[in-house]
Amino acid sequence: MSLLEGWKRSHRCAETAGLATGATVTVMGWVQKRRNLGGLVFIDLRDRSGIVQLVVDAEHAGQAAFALAADVRQEFVLAVQGTVRARVGNQVNEKMATGHLEIWAEAVRVLSESAVLPYNLDDERASDQMRYQYRYLDLRQPRMQANLLKRHEVCRAVREHLSDNAFFEIETPMLCRSTPEGARDYLVPSRIQPGTFYALPQSPQIYKQLLMHAGYDRYFQLARCFRDEDLRADRQPEFTQIDMEMAFVEADDVMAVAEGMMNHVFEKTLGHVPVPVWPRMTYAAALDQYGSDKPDTRFDMLIQTVNPIFQNSDFPMFGPALKGGRLAAICVPGGAAFTRKEIDALAAVAKTYRAGGLAWYVPGEMPRGSIVKAVDADADAALRKLFDAGENDLFFVIADADAETASIAMGQVRLEVARKLNLLDAETFCPVWVTEFPFFEYDKESGSFMAMHHPFTMPVAEDLPLLASRKQDVRAQAYDMVINGVEIASGSIRIHDSTLQEQMFAQLGFSHDQAWERFGFLLEAFRYGTPPHGGIALGLDRLVMLLCGADTIRDVIAFPKMQNASDLMTEAPNCVPDEVLKELKLACVGVKG
Repeated sequence: MSLLEGWKRSHRCAETAGLATGATVTVMGWVQKRRNLGGLVFIDLRDRSGIVQLVVDAEHAGQAAFALAADVRQEFVLAVQGTVRARVGNQVNEKMATGHLEIWAEAVRVLSESAVLPYNLDDERASDQMRYQYRYLDLRQPRMQANLLKRHEVCRAVREHLSDNAFFEIETPMLCRSTPEGARDYLVPSRIQPGTFYALPQSPQIYKQLLMHAGYDRYFQLARCFRDEDLRADRQPEFTQIDMEMAFVEADDVMAVAEGMMNHVFEKTLGHVPVPVWPRMTYAAALDQYGSDKPDTRFDMLIQTVNPIFQNSDFPMFGPALKGGRLAAICVPGGAAFTRKEIDALAAVAKTYRAGGLAWYVPGEMPRGSIVKAVDADADAALRKLFDAGENDLFFVIADADAETASIAMGQVRLEVARKLNLLDAETFCPVWVTEFPFFEYDKESGSFMAMHHPFTMPVAEDLPLLASRKQDVRAQAYDMVINGVEIASGSIRIHDSTLQEQMFAQLGFSHDQAWERFGFLLEAFRYGTPPHGGIALGLDRLVMLLCGADTIRDVIAFPKMQNASDLMTEAPNCVPDEVLKELKLACVGVKG
């Protein structure tokens, strides 16, 4: 028998805010709080829309309903019929959307009782262990429900914009062939073909290229992707991409569509567009000025090369950097107030990123710092002019024989200084495109070159002659979308010629046979008329995290994994019975217990 017995919810809790006094309603939800004042019981009832206050007394609701209300506890599920009344005077709660009214109950039903909660849901100090073990309780929090609502709004806006711009939404397989794409694959054993495995897709990369080959012209998908890699705040073993591909396009065309889509998302979810036209900078400029290919442009404090200022210096620390390396410097406005403890903490950041140390200098009548002896009157004047600096400012300098090391380390110091000075406004959004990435990056561990993006990226045509002698200088037709120092998306124009694709595989160390063994279906497809095409993939989880001001993507995913890739709620991954392994022709080797 149904506990509802024909009752129908007339309004969600917060929807009662627009009702007139005297309206009759039926609301249903969870008990947020109960206060028993003897003759009256006040209940804050909550659903996903918000909270409304109920008032229960024996005169209106009857003695049985009053007794029932007096005994309810937090998180009981109730259905209540009643009449809207206005609150007056100091009874009005301006902090609630429904704070100007209350519902006087005429009938109360308990639809479900709750055991004593394992932790206080309102406790912001609750451990991750408790939050994720009881995720279904954590998800009741208004903050979490607001995050998932924002995620829904983003997905809806994406589908609206792309559908209105002639894109087809097409699903690609979840069970596919294992191909080398940078991270380890999650493998799925085949019962029907023992000894063989499917892989869960790291991305739909090859499938979306084949869709362009097949003539679908514009494709998109909110694609589930899987990568078996070490986790951190912005990584999960399973995640979602806003994936798109376009035929007969150049890089500017793809970027224009993605930028338009993002502006639509901002308009629909936040009510404004950050900038009408997104700025662009090359990879080289981003590394030079920001020390990162994910530049945070919400604040200035740009990195400058100060080698010319110290070119005649015999200061020992600067020697290696002046012989082909870099003296990277920033100027911190008002930084003269930093204590030695604060400066030492910033030096530790620099060392974390392989810099030898962090030099510092404060100008003025009584200059001070670790490089005072290296800064003569001419250098002091030159530094002040370069940075338009005053006597209360502070210069940081990193010297390294490897220019990239100096840049990256100073980039991290720059960000840490910005955190210290509260320059990273979470409600300000500063997007930028980063372009002209190197095609190859050198892996010191393996002693070989790897594709910085992926091996299907089209090189810049004028750089193709450099493949034989200056591989490190070959640029890719690749582009990244960055917002507030977070890489939101990565894309490129793709190779659509079988011969060139084989050539690039060879540059990455694949033999002819290896290339055809792993990617033969793609190379074969290229032989039958493939249009120029390109695309981009946006990290949905990262984007929603940014829009919500969350610290981790776990706060914008309904059921995330922990840092060790485990699910505390369902206790996954778990062992399976021996008979299941036997059916799959599998055995666990070297596993205790």
